[in-house]
Amino acid sequence: MADVKLTAEIRNEFGKGASRRLRREEKIPAVIYGHGADPVHIALSSYDTMMALKTPNVLINLDIEGKKELVIPKAVQREAIRGFLVHVDLLTVKRGEKVNVEVPIHIEGDLAPGQHILEHVLNALPVEAEATHIPESVTLSVEGLAAGDAVHARDIPLPSGTTLAVDGEDVVIQVLAAQAEEPSAAAEGEEGEAAAE
Repeated sequence: MADVKLTAEIRNEFGKGASRRLRREEKIPAVIYGHGADPVHIALSSYDTMMALKTPNVLINLDIEGKKELVIPKAVQREAIRGFLVHVDLLTVKRGEKVNVEVPIHIEGDLAPGQHILEHVLNALPVEAEATHIPESVTLSVEGLAAGDAVHARDIPLPSGTTLAVDGEDVVIQVLAAQAEEPSAAAEGEEGEAAAE
């Protein structure tokens, strides 16, 4: 999994005004939680954090004014329209510790011939993995699936040391038959008139 280094500074000012000042300095507010310790409020580089978060469940080696912390992103707030980072919650982890995370699902293969719709019941798979070995994604094959078929959580191959954090019977994706478009009422009326002539 990805492992990046970020530098942070302790943050003592809070509220909208303080957040605006941070953004002018190209920084964002963040909070570190975990292991029963008091939350630590920090400021991070907006650009470096944005680049780090391009990888899901990235493991971050954080340098907080000389103190080292190992963290993973727990919640990310983005501005609704432009999508820039607003706030990040980070979870402290230790090497060897197991954590529950959601891993992106990568779909591969082609459905059976015909008009089918692939419905994603889960967009990410909840798993338990060692904090330093969280898989970047899991792969699910839909090769040859037809309408009525489904893939369950237990059917997805997981890397060694990773286990499901959901019921194995939970449906991840299912294949639906595409609905034929019904003719509109106006078109039906025209057809009826044509038949009567």
